[in-house]
Amino acid sequence: MSIFLKDPGGVIEHAADWDAGYLAGRLISQSMWAVLPPGLILSAPRQSGGRTAITVTGGIAGTVYRLSNRVTLSDGSSDERTLVVRVEER
Repeated sequence: MSIFLKDPGGVIEHAADWDAGYLAGRLISQSMWAVLPPGLILSAPRQSGGRTAITVTGGIAGTVYRLSNRVTLSDGSSDERTLVVRVEER
């Protein structure tokens, strides 16, 4: 599992790539983002084809966050991917 670093003052985009092989002809019909613990600010969610993305700001230095993307696919199935973000002064 990769850990992404973020400065508390930085504004970055994080994305999940739901590749064509995984989707197997299905489409992403819904994408929802969540973060634990609270502290990162999530804005401007978007999706294009098999890629979902979110803009991330804020956070407290020294804190590790779990940024999760839950998608619902056109056949009604759902899945989730989680990114780990550590905030530190850079």
